[in-house]
Amino acid sequence: MDNTLINRINELAEKSYSENRFVFTDFLDMSQLSSFYSLERDLAYVGTSVSGGTEGCERCMVRFGTPESLGYDEAFPIVLLHISPVQKKFSDALTHRDFLGSVIGLGIERTKLGDIIVRDNEGYIFVSESISEYILENLSKVKHTNVRVEKCLDIPEAVAPKFAEESIIVSSNRLDAIIARVYKLSRDLAVRYISEGKVFLSGRQMTENAKQLKSGDTVSVRGKGKFIFEGEGGSTKKDKLYIKIKKYV
Repeated sequence: MDNTLINRINELAEKSYSENRFVFTDFLDMSQLSSFYSLERDLAYVGTSVSGGTEGCERCMVRFGTPESLGYDEAFPIVLLHISPVQKKFSDALTHRDFLGSVIGLGIERTKLGDIIVRDNEGYIFVSESISEYILENLSKVKHTNVRVEKCLDIPEAVAPKFAEESIIVSSNRLDAIIARVYKLSRDLAVRYISEGKVFLSGRQMTENAKQLKSGDTVSVRGKGKFIFEGEGGSTKKDKLYIKIKKYV
């Protein structure tokens, strides 16, 4: 566990409580969010909430304070930017890495950037409000492609999570068995992913490979993807389980 991060989280919580105002972290990655979740009960005195800008984000800010305790509300300081080629037919093939590299190339820290969604060679990136204008004014190229950058006033449909529903057969409702089947891994490799801290269950880092899933659980496997466990759907004649998942695509 990152003690520096733990200390920072406790500092921000105390600041919110003592100054009677909302306080926000920068964007935290999945491992950092898992550290936050381990403290969630201890932070009940101040109240917390989490957002990355829309449903299903992996990189999120934490807000300390609640409208009920403070008597007012304050939105997360997150802005969604849309980055698109000026002339699409002459554009390079642009990837997540290309959009991220171009924005970081402006001298911006990764902690100020949330999730990046790429759709049809266009990028949507959640950023800290404090650096949104700088990106709007200074980002003109991604790779060798001239781009325009616009602020989204609403969350467009292109940013909404897209799913592929699947029904699969597993030997049992165990995290390692399900990961192995979903991502076509050996059981040993699935166990290694879990032991190496690469698997997150509803935002929390998992080290228990025999953990049983329940309906609505979100499983993220670093480097592989993410899916929602929908539930069990009965048994086969050989006493294996049908399970239903929704895979993020």
